[in-house]
Amino acid sequence: MKILVTGGTGYIGSHTCVELLESGYEVVIVDNLCNSKREVVDFIKEITHKEVIFYEGDVCDKELMRKIFKEHKIDAVIHFAGLKAVGESVKVPLNYYRNNIGSTITLCEVMNEFNCKKIVFSSSATVYGSPKELPIKEGFPLSATNPYGRTKLYNEGILTDLYVSDNNWSVALLRYFNPIGAHPSGLIGENPNDIPNNLMPYIVKVATKELKILSIFGNDYQTKDGTGVRDYIHVVDLAKAHVKAIEEVLNNTGVDAYNLGTGQGYSVLELVETFQKVNKVEVPYQIVERRPGDIDACYADPTYAKEKLNWEATKGIEEMCRDSYNFAINYNSKHQN
Repeated sequence: MKILVTGGTGYIGSHTCVELLESGYEVVIVDNLCNSKREVVDFIKEITHKEVIFYEGDVCDKELMRKIFKEHKIDAVIHFAGLKAVGESVKVPLNYYRNNIGSTITLCEVMNEFNCKKIVFSSSATVYGSPKELPIKEGFPLSATNPYGRTKLYNEGILTDLYVSDNNWSVALLRYFNPIGAHPSGLIGENPNDIPNNLMPYIVKVATKELKILSIFGNDYQTKDGTGVRDYIHVVDLAKAHVKAIEEVLNNTGVDAYNLGTGQGYSVLELVETFQKVNKVEVPYQIVERRPGDIDACYADPTYAKEKLNWEATKGIEEMCRDSYNFAINYNSKHQN
């Protein structure tokens, strides 16, 4: 079985490629490398001792997508490709709409052309907006508090409408909570090209003294210590869920959404303190103003994914912190020259 992974050199995409290869699937990656590096393909091969086919290019490029489908019999697609920074999406919303929604439409048109109607979509817990109660269940009302979240919500709608128009489609909508951690090999992890937008890579860069201080956005939220509470999930656990979702879409038709989280919320300060403790490093921080679009607390009820996909997260917060730092140390030691 051959799986096309869009955005496959990115953070979650690369870990998912590893799990797919280790589960016996063949993998084709397409990525424009706007927020990842070409060397990741080699690291995936090094971890798995398997071959990977890589195309550098944009999923919005219809001719490129046609070329990929002509050259390979693709059985299913996992669609990660997209811009993903909440703050940036508020500043440049049109970039997010053009890229995140345009790529999905182009991809689905080409999939339809080649009669490949099985897709796992990388969605987000942001589609729940500011939830009225916790933990969050899949049936909760959907909304969004920022343009990034809206692109995920609209893409879910596009894929749902596609199934309504043609019941041969099979769609899994995976709503991630907050992925952190890295592969235990230390070869792949979260490594954004610019200053990080996500909390963990920022913590790591402060711990390694690449950045001076961590900014914590707000300490007046309605939470135990005033800082935002999130459901952090180890990226390897998350990647394994994609393999389960591929099995589901290959064997069934329909549309289904799944929360992928641990069901446990940790505050920003708890995460920082755990990171300092397990890695025996200091992470200086300052409290600054809230970011637009952020909410108090967000954590999953992951019961449905366990029941339907036979998947659950197994790695704890200490392992997430340890693996994140291990990747950074390993990466920095290789790139010091």
